[in-house]
Amino acid sequence: MKIYTRTGDEGTTGLFGGARVDKDDSRVECYGTFDEVNSYIGLLRSKLPLGHAWQGRLQEVQVTLMNMMSHLATPTDASRVNVKPLPLDGAEWCEHWIDELEEAAGPSDCFLLPGGTEISALCHVVRTQVRRGERMLVRLMKEATVHPSIPVYVNRLSDLFFALARAEMAGADVEEERWRSFVYRTKKPS
Repeated sequence: MKIYTRTGDEGTTGLFGGARVDKDDSRVECYGTFDEVNSYIGLLRSKLPLGHAWQGRLQEVQVTLMNMMSHLATPTDASRVNVKPLPLDGAEWCEHWIDELEEAAGPSDCFLLPGGTEISALCHVVRTQVRRGERMLVRLMKEATVHPSIPVYVNRLSDLFFALARAEMAGADVEEERWRSFVYRTKKPS
């Protein structure tokens, strides 16, 4: 099978189930954004030693993202025969890992300037890409039915990459650059 099909030369792409849509369709934009996320997680993994404690779990995130993208690429009315089931506990899985990471790095009470180490900076890049994907997902959810575990997982995934960035900084003994407290001060009415 050749990598090129020429079927997208006019600006359309195929979805699971056979439907064709424009390449800027909200469904394509959504799963395309998570494809970028997955690629950056691959870059992050390539920067970690092969035996690093995060390798297996990050690979699990990548596999879950691939399965999630297959759901997003399948219109509601299409057959889901080739689509792998999503873990219903994906958000809970993220929460457990976040709890472990916060035990090591301590709780966070501030917005942070992204950066520090290369690994921490990459975690922040992934975090912001996940947030962009979440915005695309919300747009798609206004147009189509989305598996209910997906938005919950995506929301937790960005939190996970924030926690990973912090854990990396703590493990490298690099001080976080704080910007502002999470607590917002509201103006008292006059």
